Amino acid sequence: MSNAPARGRRRVSANGYMRDIELSLPLQLLKAREAAMARFRPMLRGHGLTEQQWRVIRVLAATPAIDGGELARRSFLLAPSLTRILQNFEAQDLVRRGAHASDQRRALFELTTRGRRLFDDVAPDSERLYAGIAKEFGVEKLETLYALLAEFSAALGNV
Repeated sequence: MSNAPARGRRRVSANGYMRDIELSLPLQLLKAREAAMARFRPMLRGHGLTEQQWRVIRVLAATPAIDGGELARRSFLLAPSLTRILQNFEAQDLVRRGAHASDQRRALFELTTRGRRLFDDVAPDSERLYAGIAKEFGVEKLETLYALLAEFSAALGNV
C-alpha cells in the first residue's frame, strides 16, 4: 500500500485549514531527495567527497571553464560554500582558476588533470547506483520522473 494520497484527493490536516502533511510538496521532494542521497552518500564518502563537492566536480566535468556565478547556479550552492570548496580543490590541485578573457574581475574554473581523474574514478560508481535505482524504480518511470521534474521546474520559473 502506498503512502501517497489518492490521485486528485485533497486531505485536510487535523487543524482543519491546511493540507495534510503527505501533500506538502516541499516535504515530499525532500523525502525523495533523501531516499536518493542515502544511496550516494556512502559511495561519495568512500571517495573522500561530500555531495556538494561532487556537484561541483560534476558541473566542472560537464562545463569546462565556467565562471563562479554560473558554477554556483548550476551546482545549487551559495557563493560562500562554493568559495570554500573551490579553495579546497585548488589546494588539492583538483581545480584551476584562470582569468576571464574579456573581464579580468571574473575568474574561470576548470578541472585539472587530477580533478578529471577523480571524476573518472567516481563516475562509474555513481552510474552503478543510478542503474540500481532504475532497476528498482523502473527505467520508464525514472525517465518520466526526470521529465516531470524538468517540466515542474520550468513551470515555476527555475530552469
